Amino acid sequence: MFHTMGKRTSVNSNQGSTGSSGSSTNPDSRPSLGRPVQLKIDVPLLLIVLVLTVFGTLMLYSASYFPSIKFYGGNPFRIVERQIIVLLISLAGATFLAFFNYHYWQRLAVPMIAITIFILLAVLWTGRGGTDVRRQLLGDSVQPSELAKLAIVIYLAVWLFAKRDQIHKVSFGLIPLAIMMGVLGGLIAVQPDLSAVITVVFLGGLMFFLAGGDLKQIAILVIVTLIAGWLVFQISATASDRVDGFIAGMANPLRAPDQVQRSIESFINGGLVGLGIGKGQTKLTGLQVPHTDSIFAVIGEETGMLGAGFVLLLFALLLWRGFHIARRAPDELGSLLAAGLTCWIAFEAFINMASVVNLIPYAGNALPFISKGGSNLMVTLAAIGILLNISRLSVQIQEENGRFFSAVVDLRGRNRRRRVSRSDRSRGLEA
Repeated sequence: MFHTMGKRTSVNSNQGSTGSSGSSTNPDSRPSLGRPVQLKIDVPLLLIVLVLTVFGTLMLYSASYFPSIKFYGGNPFRIVERQIIVLLISLAGATFLAFFNYHYWQRLAVPMIAITIFILLAVLWTGRGGTDVRRQLLGDSVQPSELAKLAIVIYLAVWLFAKRDQIHKVSFGLIPLAIMMGVLGGLIAVQPDLSAVITVVFLGGLMFFLAGGDLKQIAILVIVTLIAGWLVFQISATASDRVDGFIAGMANPLRAPDQVQRSIESFINGGLVGLGIGKGQTKLTGLQVPHTDSIFAVIGEETGMLGAGFVLLLFALLLWRGFHIARRAPDELGSLLAAGLTCWIAFEAFINMASVVNLIPYAGNALPFISKGGSNLMVTLAAIGILLNISRLSVQIQEENGRFFSAVVDLRGRNRRRRVSRSDRSRGLEA
């Protein structure tokens, strides 16, 4: 997937310069007017996330104003207030993770996945939700399926990195992967949360592919997944209703599920430039859960096609920066982590936006950075923190070696080996 680019060198910052008196001076010991200040993080990614969170908070306030009044005793700010509190906590966590060496996840991956399985079991006994739905712990504060998405990416990145020379064997590749995905997916499916199951399965297959998994094993995995999906469609009334509604809506929008019809109505009302933030009407006249699953429809009505396109562009830019970080990562572990986390966020966004306009069956995924949901916001910003750490270590290693280059990991190469020196990798592990 990724290909090696050329290198370019620069003058070592530790190299001294000799003045007219013959004495050498260190250029780092005094300010340099010609040297730009460099932040050891991916600034474009940081700016993209900042814009998404600010815009998302604004749209959440607009979408949640009346639901807050309805469900929280007349307080129109309750939902957005809680979201801002979670946002501040999440930003603190992301800042910590930006300086937390991602190689330590090699030690923490197993405890993290064990804790995830434990709380997924706990939610089945004590979780909250509607009739026959158990998805949350501690009231409605914690949704374990969101943690499972982050945990599966980290665990698979660490495991695939450790087994990179053996994953072509079924006993070390496909079978352990299928067991892990089956356990997590099964625990989430019985909540039930089918959209989260789809995300977990997608991430598992994607990570296996990026790590260089055997294409025959991937084909087997795809076939098994399709069979499992067909069985779920036959057993689950929710899944079959959503697929039937999607097919009917593709044939005739007027036969689509009511939720989809109201979402399309929102985009029609918004036109090109929208009605103005806070002035949307569909959220007041039947659009279900406008502050969570349907918030993209609110964006379409209040900011128009231009606003919806702007959000789509931001997620496309986030995907680009994530892949850029993956390509420049110090080692294959960093590349797998960066690619997996980026694809997860982009996939969640795509599922939400596509289902709102009936491009795929309605799924119910949150729109990252925008929809109401503390658990989703926390794990998404945690992923951003890890991405920033990978980019920071990449820059740090380049500076230590006195050169700037584009060292790119070929995750689908034949030998899956780095084309940079072994010493560079050891420095990355020690950073």
